[in-house]
Amino acid sequence: MVLNVPGLVAVIIFYIIILVIGLWAARRTKGETNSENVMLAGRNIGLFVGVFTMTATWVGGGFINGTAETVYSYGLVNTQAPLGYALSLVIGGIFFAKKMRQQGYVTMLDPFARKYGERMGGLIYIPALLGEVFWSGAILAALGSTLRVIIGLSHEVAIIVSACIAVFYTLFGGLYSVAYTDVVQLICIFVGLWLCVPFAMTNDLVENISVNSSTLWIQEVDPVFVGVYIDSFLLLIFGGLPWQVYFQRVLSARTVGTAKYLSFVGGLGCLIMAIPSVLIGAIATNADWNRTAFVTRDNFNASDIPNRASDILPLVLQYLTPDWVSFVGLGAVSAAVMSSADSSILSASCMFARNIYKMIFRQKASENEIIWVMRFAIFGVGVLATVMAITVKSIYTLWYLCSDLVYVVLFPQLLCVIYLKTSNTYGSLVAYVIGMFFRIAGGEPSLGIDVLIKFPYYSEENGQVFPFKTLCMLMSFTSLVFVSYLTDFLFKRGILHPRFDIFKCVVNQCESDVKLQKYTVNSETFDNPTYAQSQEGIPTSK
Repeated sequence: MVLNVPGLVAVIIFYIIILVIGLWAARRTKGETNSENVMLAGRNIGLFVGVFTMTATWVGGGFINGTAETVYSYGLVNTQAPLGYALSLVIGGIFFAKKMRQQGYVTMLDPFARKYGERMGGLIYIPALLGEVFWSGAILAALGSTLRVIIGLSHEVAIIVSACIAVFYTLFGGLYSVAYTDVVQLICIFVGLWLCVPFAMTNDLVENISVNSSTLWIQEVDPVFVGVYIDSFLLLIFGGLPWQVYFQRVLSARTVGTAKYLSFVGGLGCLIMAIPSVLIGAIATNADWNRTAFVTRDNFNASDIPNRASDILPLVLQYLTPDWVSFVGLGAVSAAVMSSADSSILSASCMFARNIYKMIFRQKASENEIIWVMRFAIFGVGVLATVMAITVKSIYTLWYLCSDLVYVVLFPQLLCVIYLKTSNTYGSLVAYVIGMFFRIAGGEPSLGIDVLIKFPYYSEENGQVFPFKTLCMLMSFTSLVFVSYLTDFLFKRGILHPRFDIFKCVVNQCESDVKLQKYTVNSETFDNPTYAQSQEGIPTSK
């Protein structure tokens, strides 16, 4: 495809604007030597910026491209992710935002490290890291496909350049740069996509998409796959909770109330921002592609469109809107990618620097050292996400897999560490192994993992149609509760000798006592001593 120079210039200008804003915001961290302030923007994110950064984090390239792709391929009824993630944010605001923000944690892994030990926290980091890399890879791949279709730029070049820019300003500004660029990026997404919709909808080659005229883009749930449908919906709702990228915004909020409101408004924002993508998917379903320039000018075959479903949003922008409108839409997609890629890369890096490097390997590391480790980690995670985006082809598969391991392994762990007082390291470890084993044993065709356990109603033709991921999650949850209660009972009743408490989490708490000390300020109890000391400058008492 011939390189479209005006389109390339438009993208370059947009990237320069985002880079300048990111570096401008980075000035607020200049000379900052407190790693918590860099990771959480000094816990000074207000409602306005917070709403934008919370919404923009979820509304990424995978979100808008994947929604259009799924509406086109499977219909609106089977497009679950926008509603699933919106409900996830609302549930997070109701049940988790207040408890996490009140304790003054720095990362999502802090409660695990404090209650179950640093090494168990390190294990939990693995699925958390995979989730962030999958998510970042999905949205970078979305941008690559868009730039390839609209301006003819190489898929690999587009991904690498985009990742480099996001990594660059995140390196210097931390959450401040990410949050302030999110404001601009979300505005670009909203304006850009809504500008494209009327032009595409009124194109002479597009039939009326109203429900009375066409139901091709609505479709229905196949009765054979009802179990898979339920499984996927629950996965998106509860698998959308245990993400550092979400809790980083909750923990950076100025107050507990702000943290909750961010979640609620962010959920509403996800639904609103999904509407133009849904309409673009519907437009693509009702378009006469044989009469578009896709066939008449570029000599493609209209029958190839279903095989290029992952490119459906950029194809609509390219062939059903004027050139200048498609360039604006391209800016919207670019903004969506940046708004999520930088957030995920920063989130995974913060967890590594604090919960892996500092807590496991260098407990006496200085604050400046932690900041530099975080910066090196930002570069490393960015490279991983870039490689994933280039090597794995399906956008929606990557996006869908983001919540998979997180749902099965991390959600039961998060629920218990927050709400189950008797949960301990033994239960956490057993639940981790059980959840991971049974999920992998269920197979994953998109990754070439063969089926080891055939759950009920399995067939060679349809694969796993039983909601086995939810079953794996429930097995993980019940094993955590059972083993925790059992070990607590056996040790505290003296049935097992204290020397067998090898993790020192039930009766031999000589080291764990230090981790689990509570700090009280003005009758409020905190787990984080640094956060406790920051409350109105009042000295802490133990």
